[in-house]
Amino acid sequence: MSANLTLLHDGRSDVIAVADPAHPVISPEHLESTLGWKLQPEGLCRGLVCVPVDQDALVAGDGLDLRVLAGALQRPLVTDEKHAVAALGASHHDRGEALASLEAPDFTLPDLDGNLHSLSDQRGKKVLLVAYASW
Repeated sequence: MSANLTLLHDGRSDVIAVADPAHPVISPEHLESTLGWKLQPEGLCRGLVCVPVDQDALVAGDGLDLRVLAGALQRPLVTDEKHAVAALGASHHDRGEALASLEAPDFTLPDLDGNLHSLSDQRGKKVLLVAYASW
């Protein structure tokens, strides 16, 4: 029996079929179409980059263990079995580059009148962000 798992990654969300959301296993086809990686004899490859991986630990039945995959790519993985959601975070290298740039990621939010404003519209200006939560 399979279930759908929503995989959040790289600013996207994709729904993939898994046997058990508590222990997500991704098919090789979804690995390539969703994350852009392909399992080769030399490891996980995307373009000219290959990451060595213990294939005995990675391969689980007909698929690839998402937890082992995340570890091999040095990306944090958080799963919520109840809601069938998994979030694959950015690697420490990518997060470090973002921090070093001193540029906040872009986002868009409405003002009190419903007009949308993006942080990228303010690039080059000084901006004060005020956040409030009622909890």
